[in-house]
Amino acid sequence: MALARQVLCVSAFLWLPLARAEPIRYSVAEEAESGSVVGELAEDAGLTPAQLSARRARLVSEDGRQHFRLERASGRLVVAGRLDREELCSATCMLPFELLLSNPLQFFRVEVTLEDINDHSPVFPEDQVTFDILEKSDPGSHFPLEAAQDLDIGSNTVQEYSISPENYYFRVSYGSRITGKKYLELVLEKPMDREEQAEMSFSLIAVDGGSPPRRGTTEVKIVILDVNDNAPIFTQDEYIGQVSENMPEGSVVLTVQATDPDAGINGDISYQLSQAVGKSDSAFVIDNKTGEIKITKPLDYEAAHMHELSVRARDGGGLSAICKVLVEVVDVNDNAPELVVSSFSSPLPENTVPGTVVALFTVRDRDSGANGKITCDQLFFSLRPAYKNYYELVTVSALDREETPQYVLRVTAADAGSPPLTSTHTFTVDISDVNDNAPVFNQTSYTMYVRENNVGTVFVGAVSAADADVGLNAKVSYSLAPEQGPERARCSCISVNSENGHVFVLRPLDYEHLRQSEVTVSASDAGSPPLRANVTVRLVVLDENDNAPLVLYPAQESSPASSELVPVSAEAGYLISKVVAVDADSGQNAWLSYHLLRATDPGLFSVGLQSGEVRLRRPVTERDSVKQKLLVLVRDNGQPPLSATAALSALLLKDFSDVRLPHASPPTEDQDASLTTYLILALVFVSLLFLISTAVLLARKVCRRKELKAGHVLYAADTLQSGLADAAAAGTLPAPTCYEISLTTGSGNSEFRFLKPILPSLQRESSEIRIDNNRNSCVRWK
Repeated sequence: MALARQVLCVSAFLWLPLARAEPIRYSVAEEAESGSVVGELAEDAGLTPAQLSARRARLVSEDGRQHFRLERASGRLVVAGRLDREELCSATCMLPFELLLSNPLQFFRVEVTLEDINDHSPVFPEDQVTFDILEKSDPGSHFPLEAAQDLDIGSNTVQEYSISPENYYFRVSYGSRITGKKYLELVLEKPMDREEQAEMSFSLIAVDGGSPPRRGTTEVKIVILDVNDNAPIFTQDEYIGQVSENMPEGSVVLTVQATDPDAGINGDISYQLSQAVGKSDSAFVIDNKTGEIKITKPLDYEAAHMHELSVRARDGGGLSAICKVLVEVVDVNDNAPELVVSSFSSPLPENTVPGTVVALFTVRDRDSGANGKITCDQLFFSLRPAYKNYYELVTVSALDREETPQYVLRVTAADAGSPPLTSTHTFTVDISDVNDNAPVFNQTSYTMYVRENNVGTVFVGAVSAADADVGLNAKVSYSLAPEQGPERARCSCISVNSENGHVFVLRPLDYEHLRQSEVTVSASDAGSPPLRANVTVRLVVLDENDNAPLVLYPAQESSPASSELVPVSAEAGYLISKVVAVDADSGQNAWLSYHLLRATDPGLFSVGLQSGEVRLRRPVTERDSVKQKLLVLVRDNGQPPLSATAALSALLLKDFSDVRLPHASPPTEDQDASLTTYLILALVFVSLLFLISTAVLLARKVCRRKELKAGHVLYAADTLQSGLADAAAAGTLPAPTCYEISLTTGSGNSEFRFLKPILPSLQRESSEIRIDNNRNSCVRWK
């Protein structure tokens, strides 16, 4: 929306009928404590405290400093801070300001006179003064001194001087001349004799008229010299010079001159400059030979209009004279107008009515005369005068944040100097919005992934929502929305950062227990009332190869290990058994492969890579061992791969109905050791007692033969019993078949008969061993 440029010229002097003609005057002592009551301002202005609050009463001063404070509740005017008269004023001190009221606009001029208290002691320009006085000086000779200065005024300034200790040669004389100029002198009372006393010292004391009085002291040193009877004399008692405040450093202000009729060293004059008390940082310097006074740094009219200096001229004999130098600073237009904002309202609601006051400000210029005249112009908004140099910035039409969310207003103030100086102040007015837009996610749903066995508090993704509003209405915070219904409990493992929408998984996850989870994330703005939007976040758990294959068959916990019965007549490809394994992982991490890791005869067997079937690779031969042990490796396809092993055994039998067992079993290691011992003992006994040894050996052979026959049968029975039991436990016997083996101790042959399937029974004779599994196989021993 384009706004027409407007230029307003405002006069610095306004006729305001609402301003009170006579000011309200008060007085207060300087250094009064903060909060001290100055006067009943509301009562003197004819107002009540309630009117002060209702009409937004405030104090406004021209220099912008607030020395006083208005208590709206009581209507009293109180001291706002420390008041130092010497800092604020040079002589009579009066602090003016205005009491500003609104609705309707009204001003009261208030003037507070700051009364001096005796808070400064007299101070001499120098801590020590030295006089070189001729011993032939006549009584009544006067020796001028620089008077002590007291920053206080009136009766609190210096009133009298005295000498301590009392001196018979000098007295102090002080007072004012006809011209009004004050003087301070030492008066010689009687002649001095250098041969009696070459020098003397005493204190000069200045006392002010305060209560209690304050005093200042300087040390006076008298050096008695021989004849130098003419002191320097200045051509003027007082010099006045002018200098512009923009004069460069080193510029000559004026030249002082003093003469001395004496000749030689007594007629050589040197100049010395001293400034007023409290002005240690001097802006002036004097040439001690020529008397030229120059400035050492640029002067500022706004800081000080005039500078007062003292110049002492001293001849070579020690006589001196003092003159005063006044330097007036001439103002130049070196200060641009200053725009001071009293109040400013931003942002503005977009429903603000036209004519609303946006800002109240004042314009002032520190320069004097024409350099301080001010005009103002601005763009876009209307500017209207309020009082004196106060102006109001107001709206002129309805505002619409959707069309223009921000207005930049520039106010320019120019003075009447040559050349004119200007200053510009920019008002940036923001238009505030109402909360009429809910947050909007940048996606309709989110899918995030995390690998199982993750570390705690892992970052998995972020959700993001934007709000078309501004300020707090656009500040979006995120949270997990409660799920509706008891069957949709929120997953406690997911968290969302309320500030940036980052989604974290708080604890390690297991793919085998949780494969995915869904939560609802809510985005809410900070408006009143807040608006919100929801989005679904689906967390997918990615599988890791963290589970080794598990062998289900043959069972590895059974003891003894399972055995499979294989006829020796079986051809190549005969199915002996099948290794069954599973993997809790998914995907290629669960793809299993089977490998023959170790076997009694590796060339006899083969294992299906994918199926796990154990088959004969070739026909069985007589050279093959009856009992074969195999170790099958089950490996998954993960990275890195994990594996497990399955152990099984096979019995190679010629005929299941006619099992031939060996007549003698190989001797055990214990039997071999025992037999060797017996043989050694037998040889010893044979050599000693052949006959006795022969009889004993025959007897033991007879006993040994009987024991071996019984042991062969028991060993074969135990071996076959163990193999069949393992096969039955592993479930590898053909189903449904029942085997019955009859073994006797008196025969080398045993029976192996097939019986029909029978029901399992827990109660059997102690002579029977029954092994029953899912394949309905059994073995009966007799």
